[in-house]
Amino acid sequence: MKTIEAIIERALDGSYSVYCKDEIFSGHGDTIEAAKQDMLEQMKFYKETALEEGFKYPPFLDGEYDLSYRVDATSLLKYYVEAGYFTLAGMQKLTGINQKQLWSYIKGSKPRQAQRDRIERGFRYIEKDLSTFFFG
Repeated sequence: MKTIEAIIERALDGSYSVYCKDEIFSGHGDTIEAAKQDMLEQMKFYKETALEEGFKYPPFLDGEYDLSYRVDATSLLKYYVEAGYFTLAGMQKLTGINQKQLWSYIKGSKPRQAQRDRIERGFRYIEKDLSTFFFG
C-alpha cells in the first residue's frame, strides 16, 4: 500500500490548506478536517475525470493508499487554542514563549525557526505525557 505524505498549513485568511508532498493533489477548507475532505474529493474527481476523458492518472488511485498528515507547529497552535482545547497561558508554560507572542503567531505572524521548534517541543511533551497515561 502506498503512503502519501500531506502537509497541512494555515492560510493567511485563517482557513487551512492541505497538499501532497510528492503528488499533485491539494484541498482547502475552514477547518483541518474540511481541508482534508476537500483533498480526498479532489483526488476522486481527478480519477473520475481521467477515466471519462481517457487520460492517465496516478496508479495508486486504483488501489488502497494511506495518507500521512503533517501539520506545522503554528497551525496546530492556532487550531487547539481557537478550538478552546488549550489556553495561551498553558501554551506559555509548555513553550516558554510569552502569551502575546503566541497570540501574534495565531494571528499570522511567522515565528523564527527557534520559536517553531519550541512550539513543536511543547506539543511533543503533551504527546509523550499523555502516552504514558494511556499506553503505558
